Order: sequence, then C-alpha cells, then structure tokens
Amino acid sequence: MSQQVWAAQALESFDAVVQATEGFRSRAGQRLMAQQVARTFSSATLGKVDEESGEAAPTRSIAVIQAGTGVGKSLAYCAPAIALALARGTRVLISTATVALQEQLVNKDLPALAALMPQPFKFALAKGRGRYVCKLKLDRLAGTGEAEEEADDDLFAEEEAAARAKRPRHETEARIQFYSTMAQTLAKGAWDGDRDSLDTPPEPEVWSPVAAEGASCTGKHCPAFSQCTYYDKRKELVGAQVIVANHDLLLSSLGARVLPELDNCLLVLDEAHHLPATALDQFACSMDLSRITWIERLSSRGLRIGALLEVEEIADIPKHSAQLRQTLQDLARIVMDVYGAQLKSQPSAWGPARVRVPRGELPEPLIAPLGLLAASAEGFLDALRAISKALRAEMRDKPDEAKRLSTLYAQIGMLAPRLEELHATAQLLLQDAPGGAVPAAKWFTLEVDGDFIVVKAHASPILPGTTLRNHLWSAVRGAVLTSATLTSCGHFDFFLREAGLHGDEATTTLEVPSPFNYAAQGTLIAAETRADPKNAAQFTTEMVDALLHDIARVEYGALVLFTSREQMRQAVDALPTAMRSVVLVQNALPRTQLLRRHRERVENGEPSVIFGMQSFGEGLDLPGRLCESVFITKLPFAPPDDPVGEARAEWLRAVGRDPFSELVVPATAIRLAQWVGRAIRTEEDMAHVYCYDKRLTRTSYGQRLLKGLPPFALEQRAPL
Repeated sequence: MSQQVWAAQALESFDAVVQATEGFRSRAGQRLMAQQVARTFSSATLGKVDEESGEAAPTRSIAVIQAGTGVGKSLAYCAPAIALALARGTRVLISTATVALQEQLVNKDLPALAALMPQPFKFALAKGRGRYVCKLKLDRLAGTGEAEEEADDDLFAEEEAAARAKRPRHETEARIQFYSTMAQTLAKGAWDGDRDSLDTPPEPEVWSPVAAEGASCTGKHCPAFSQCTYYDKRKELVGAQVIVANHDLLLSSLGARVLPELDNCLLVLDEAHHLPATALDQFACSMDLSRITWIERLSSRGLRIGALLEVEEIADIPKHSAQLRQTLQDLARIVMDVYGAQLKSQPSAWGPARVRVPRGELPEPLIAPLGLLAASAEGFLDALRAISKALRAEMRDKPDEAKRLSTLYAQIGMLAPRLEELHATAQLLLQDAPGGAVPAAKWFTLEVDGDFIVVKAHASPILPGTTLRNHLWSAVRGAVLTSATLTSCGHFDFFLREAGLHGDEATTTLEVPSPFNYAAQGTLIAAETRADPKNAAQFTTEMVDALLHDIARVEYGALVLFTSREQMRQAVDALPTAMRSVVLVQNALPRTQLLRRHRERVENGEPSVIFGMQSFGEGLDLPGRLCESVFITKLPFAPPDDPVGEARAEWLRAVGRDPFSELVVPATAIRLAQWVGRAIRTEEDMAHVYCYDKRLTRTSYGQRLLKGLPPFALEQRAPL
C-alpha cells in the first residue's frame, strides 16, 4: 500500500471517530494536526533494511507539533497513529512525562477510542520494574519487617542502617504488620502488586525493600516467576498494539527490549518539552566517596558464590575490592584538600554544599586516582559478569535449586548497580574536552548525615540534544513530538536544539493555535513594583503586599505560583488571620487531598487560593471557577546555582555565545507559558493572570517572553 493511501485512510479513521463522538465539535486545528501525524507516520520506513543487498536507506520522518490548549491533541495523534499501526502491522508507543497524562490515556482516552474505531486494538500501560512488588522479597520481609533471617541480603541501603537501628519497637512491629498484610492481600488476588494501585502508596523507605529490580531478578528462573506481577504486566505489553510509557522508562530502557524496537514502531512523545531535562537526568551519574562498606560485602559475596560455582575470574576480586576502597578514601581526602574550604563555608540549610569544577578541568591530583578507580571497577565488574553467567547456567541445569540460586543472584545484584554507577561516574569525570569541545559538568558535594560527613562526586552531560541524537534519534524511524509549549518566544529553534533535532532533515514543525479567544477570555495584568526584582528582599516585601491586596478579592478559585520556597514562606507568614483559612499551601497536604479540598470549597461557593511552586505550574487542570485567577509572583528563571546550567553557560561564554539570550530566556519562556496556561482551560473560561515582575514589560527580553504567551488583553498597573 502506498504512503498516500495509508495517510488518507488514517485521516479517514480520525474523521470517522470525530463524527461518531456524541456532542463532539469538529476543530480545524485538531484535524490539521491529525493530518500531519498521518503524513509523518505513513512516510517512515519501518523494520530492518539491508542496505548492503541494494535496499534503499530507510526513510526517517519526525514531526514536532505545538498544539495549543483546547486543540484535543491526544485524539489528533491517537486515532491516525493507531489506524496506521493496524494497517502496517506495527505498534504505537506513546510516552508522556507525567503519571496524570498516562492515567488519562489508559483510563479515559484509549477506552473511548477503542469503542469507536472499527478495528479492535489492545492497549497497555508500561511502568518501570520498580513500581511493582518482588514476591520473593516480600515473602522474606513479611515475617520480620527487616529480613533478619537473611542478614546477608542487604535489602536495605547502607545509609538506612542507622535509621533502622534507632527505629522504635512499635514502628518495627508496624512494618512487620504492613508487609504481612501486603503479602496476604497479594496472595488473595485483592492487590495486583502495583505500588500505584495501593489505597495509600507507601513511602520510598518502606517500598524500596520490596520493589522489583532488574539487577537482582533472575526472570524465568525465579521460583516465584509464575506469580510475578512485573512479568504478568510484560505479557500484557506483548499483546498490545498501543503501549503507554513515560520518558524516563523510554530512555532508561534503550536497547533493553522492554519496549517495542524504535525502528519498527510509531513513537509519540507527548509533553515533549520535558524530554531534554529527562535526558540529562538519565545520563547524569554520581558516586559516594564516603560510605564504602558495601564494597567489602560485595567482594565477600562474589568470592563465596564464585567459589561455589568454580568461577576462575574471582581470583582478582580481593585486589579490585581493596584498590576500590583505598582509592575512594584517597579521592575523598583529595576533594577535601582542594575544595574543603569552599564546601565548609556554605550554609547547610538548603541541602548539600556544592562546588563545581570550572570548565570541567579536574585538578591534577584527582586524575590518577580516578583512572585507577575506573580500571578497578571494570575488573571487578568483569568478575561479577562471569559469576552472573555461571549462576544463570546453573539455574538452567538445576531448576530444583532455583530458589537457592535466585537468592545468591539477588545477593550480588543488590549491590552490583552501585559498582556500575561508580564506574560510569569515574569515566564521565575523566572525560576530556580538548580544543573547545563540549565539557561535562563536574561537581562535588558535602553533607552531614548525623555524625557522618558524606562527600560525593557528580558528573553530567550539558547538552541534552547531543545525548538524544546519539542515543534516541539514531534508532527512531517515525516519531511525533507534541506539547502545548514547544515554541519559545515564538520560535521552535530552542526546543529543536535541546531535543537534538535542529538541522535534522527528517524533522518538520507545525504550530496549531488554541481555539480559545484569549483576547476576550483573559486579561494579563502587569502589576509593577517599585523595587527591582533583582533586589530580592525589597521586591518580595513589596510583591507580597500587592499579592495580598489582590487575593483578598478572589471570589472562587485561584492559583499563586512562587519561584522559591523562601518567597512562598514569606507570603504565608504575611497572611492576615482571616485569609489563612482560604489558602492551601503546597506540601501542607498530599497533592490529591489538597486539590480535592480546593474543589470542595469552590463547589460550595467559598474562595480557595492554592500557593504552589514549579510542579503546580504545569499539568494542573482547574477549569472554570476552580481557577479564575493566576498570580505569578516573579518570572520563573531557573535557579542560578544549578551546576549543569552553570557549566553550560560557562562553555557558551567560552565560545563567544550569550547564555542569557540563547539559553536562559528561551527556557524561561517555555516555563512562563506553562504557568500562564493554567488560566484558560475551556472555551467558556474567563480568567485574569497577574504578573508582579516589571521586567516582563520593561525589558527587551521581557518583550520576547510576551511573544510566547497567549494574546491576552494586556493591562499595565502602576505600583500600589
């Protein structure tokens, strides 16, 4: 079938769904997006291509689509993509940034679409392994809460040992009861083993010991394999034509065959503006230079298990282990010799003290020890791989001993990822950037944990685009990236660079405007202060006075967005007694409870004002009276002390470029557009957006920021 026929049929499927949806209005922008999705996915070459035998090189096709609020982008990509996947005998992989959108797709959008499309299709949600329970671990913990009978299992991280020792007896008993109840509920089939489906998902400290992990999992050789929640969910993925995942899982599982192969599926990246930051997080690494007793435990386990299996490669484990421990101690001492004065002089109230390595050029005394560390870690890892291979062979040959062998495998697997991270961090720290090449960001941190001083080393790439180009786009054939905020200051260039698609001939862009009449539905009030926002103390005092004056007039729902915890704290402290009962502060309640209380108040005709920060600035859907006003206390520039951002700005300046204009302003524009986007959610909404930062209207870069915002009616207000 030709590309044109595929595209036409996919668009027909979209049209048929729209016509069959009761009360659904046709939207020109939505159809335009659906048309672009159909065209993009029909032209991509899927599957293996043998260029050596004369087959043409595969065609890549990628569309970057900004779809304004109200376009209905999930239907615009789902209907044509699924129709094309069914016609081409392939699958659709949808990746999102937030759990909320995943749940909306799986629980609402895809079931509704499946009921309307002529061809049946199955869909499934893909989550990381750590979201599911490991039955073997749970069974061990259900009896004691601390796995005392398996003292060598290291089910708890080393840094939690002190906390466990101090835990009151009643808390330990509560843990035992919790795990026991969890095991019973799982056994009865009343729980599916998914952390997110528990009525109250447990805290990480409680969940971590029973979470499934790849490093300690023996797969089909595990005695609990037939009852394994994770592998049951994997089976659902095999039979699904549509798989919903997230950006973290997509990037962390590249090459691991957890998700469909990217050269043979149709990839949709929704909330795509998050992709660059997710890439930096995924490929950053760190290592603890202070807490190193795990190395001795890993060494003794490797020797014991390797000897049982007669693995020759274990002979060098004692040498590697001793070298690692000594080298980490040496590195911690050298870091403190070089950077100790800087680290100790920083206040500890806001997290670990931190010092960045300028230009990524490590001091000479650190280079040799890091090289030794990387070599020792690599040798140790080679020995562990040999043991792992022997264990899997033994499991294959002796299935009746699967439980014992799985336990041995887990004992090594619990600690091996720490060694892998150590190796990766040392390698990235040693990476050179000769002749103006892009350096990695490198930094060290110091924090006090009880009586213990913890020194850590960190490294990260600084250009997400390069990382994504090398690891993701080199494998992808057909993709659609979409979000309401992909342009910055009116252009796609910044996002294309960040996402690794700038200059990629396979990439096309499309901007689909929102159907909302922003000029009639909303007003942007530029409420100036006398104080310069750069003068934080004076500005915050004046801004808080203006904010309190404005929120006193809120009749129903409102959202106030702050750029720092300190700024929000000052506003909370300044609230008059009568207003305190009206305000709901982020983190004072769990997010779901806070939003439920907000809705209840508004539905009862009472005013309700949410105070929140960055995480409340996007993804929050509060239509109608739930959010009639959005208050932006200050332009949302990224924190100035982010080491990756600092390193990138330093490199840009070194090569004669302006980081403020090229990096800071475009990134702020996307963040500000997200914040402003909380105001108008439907065609009936009427809302006011207040911004107290006079730089929005008084500076040239502020004018650039304004170009990226919806065309609200603009009203300027002099200082009160």
